[in-house]
Amino acid sequence: MDFQSLVTIPKQTVSEQSLVLVVDDDEDNRLLSIHILELLGYICISADNGHTALELSQQHRPALILLDVAMPGMDGLAVVDRLKQNPQTATIPVIALTAMAMVGDRERILRAGFDDYLSKPYDLVELELTINRHLSSSPML
Repeated sequence: MDFQSLVTIPKQTVSEQSLVLVVDDDEDNRLLSIHILELLGYICISADNGHTALELSQQHRPALILLDVAMPGMDGLAVVDRLKQNPQTATIPVIALTAMAMVGDRERILRAGFDDYLSKPYDLVELELTINRHLSSSPML
């Protein structure tokens, strides 16, 4: 089955609203997320660390950010804190994609400033629903 034929997005509907920044230090996880999002019709840019994520979010102002929490150097908690304090990026929805799934992790991550939380391995339908919910409710940037 050709998955590309299942998703046909007319070029005129692809806009800044569909740009998603994927941030994960694990290359396999990052590439998998990008592949899934592209099949769903999103345009993706990616970063493998927090510093690059902040730079790309400033330059491109994505409609949404999928952000790993546990990364070396600047972790996702520090990244989301800086994003939410910056007036240019504060309104961008940031969804945590993380392996942190112990009791209390979800609440701690949401308190840190993330707009939503999905634990790895995530359900594809849940990922799509979560993204759609945030994009449909986010202000135009």
